[in-house]
Amino acid sequence: MRILFASSEVAPYVKSGGLGDVVGSLPAALAHLGVTTMVIAPLYASLKNKSEIYDAMEEVACYQVQVGWRHQFCRLMQIKDAVVPTYFVENDYYFKRDQFYGYYDDGERFIFFSQAVLASLPYLGGADIIHCHDWQTAAIPLLLHQHYGHLPEYTQIKTVFTIHNLRFQGRFAPSVVNELIGLPPGSAAWRDLEFYQGVNLMKAALYHSDAVTTVSPTYAQEIRTSWYGEGLDGVLNDISYKLSGIVNGIDTEAVNPAHDRRIYYPYSDLEGKRINKLAFQKEYCLPQRENTMMIGVVSRLDAQKGFDLIECVMKEILDLGVQFVLLGTQSVGPGEEPHYENFFRWVEKTHPNQARCFIQFDLDIAQKIYAASDLFLMPSAFEPCGLSQMMAMRYGTLPLVRETGGLKDTVAAYNPETGTGTGFSFTNYNAHDMLHVIELALQVYKAKPQAWRKLAESAMLVDFSWNKSAQAYLDIYRSL
Repeated sequence: MRILFASSEVAPYVKSGGLGDVVGSLPAALAHLGVTTMVIAPLYASLKNKSEIYDAMEEVACYQVQVGWRHQFCRLMQIKDAVVPTYFVENDYYFKRDQFYGYYDDGERFIFFSQAVLASLPYLGGADIIHCHDWQTAAIPLLLHQHYGHLPEYTQIKTVFTIHNLRFQGRFAPSVVNELIGLPPGSAAWRDLEFYQGVNLMKAALYHSDAVTTVSPTYAQEIRTSWYGEGLDGVLNDISYKLSGIVNGIDTEAVNPAHDRRIYYPYSDLEGKRINKLAFQKEYCLPQRENTMMIGVVSRLDAQKGFDLIECVMKEILDLGVQFVLLGTQSVGPGEEPHYENFFRWVEKTHPNQARCFIQFDLDIAQKIYAASDLFLMPSAFEPCGLSQMMAMRYGTLPLVRETGGLKDTVAAYNPETGTGTGFSFTNYNAHDMLHVIELALQVYKAKPQAWRKLAESAMLVDFSWNKSAQAYLDIYRSL
């Protein structure tokens, strides 16, 4: 079985979030199960500028890709000696830019990429299944059926489409698809794209893929409702027979406190965690009190992540006598104020003995927060899967989450009757519900230290490797 992963990101080469992590890890896990996997992604400027990687690539092929009435040059490059064969589509006109996304011609850029993926197959030895990820590759199932279905080497290819975040769907003006894909308005395929006087590439992928997955079972159910469906809940209910949810894994070798060189003291038990907490307090000038609960947050500062809840009861949280540490930045549009960045700067300034807020992205500080914190706060409005709660648990830090998406699927809520669980949770998207559970967690931390220790040790033992998830994907591939 030959599986080609098509994605706009692949770690460690090009990555802006969890999508890159998944495409960087899942193919390797499948390879261990005996599957032949390959990955293909755009060759962005950020990677071309890394001469030690780019200069070591080898050219596989040069070919032309039709984009509307134009023929665009494409060069297929391969990373030498990669564990999983990894290819990059090189075209400076579309991809030699400062950022991955956010340009006026994103529709054209990624339709070109989708065309280039399909045109690359003869140079890759073919594929049985193309596994497409998010809207940037959503045109592939449609193009496969419309433009390649008559070619013998393409007729048996199946497609799997994975939704990593339904909010981003690839919505564009009708002219984008009419000119670039060449579908006549009113045709059956055009109706699969049509979406509120525009076109929606993800909608077409949902209809034209042979299987659709998303990144947790709960999210697969949530997105079929109007609250979470982002306008596609009707379509998702139409194709529910081929929709499933599989929780993402994490790289348990890389995310391992016993081998983490970024933290103060690598550890495999809670005594080592205590040392990291005291070292963090010392470095960042917080009172060194090992019995003071430290609440950690590592996240984009985005309303999706529940920061309106945190802001609402921040005073009450600090009044509990805890320490609060946060790492994150906020994306804002032109002329907009970074509200959450400013708020957390104010929190640190007004509570210098309780709060440290790092308005930046720094992987070293992130790992130190995972290792030092007692409680990891993640009250998301929605969370397709989430990786931070799994990483926190690996470090013995108990997550406190809202019961949504992958957070609900990966965190077992503390049961006061049995003392079991791997974290804490609340159901309603309500600031005082969250505050109540923080108070419960603090009560357990202070009054029941042995119960807390048992929870933390249980959290560290949960298996979040890709093994189980890779097997679930393999079952889908075999069914096709």
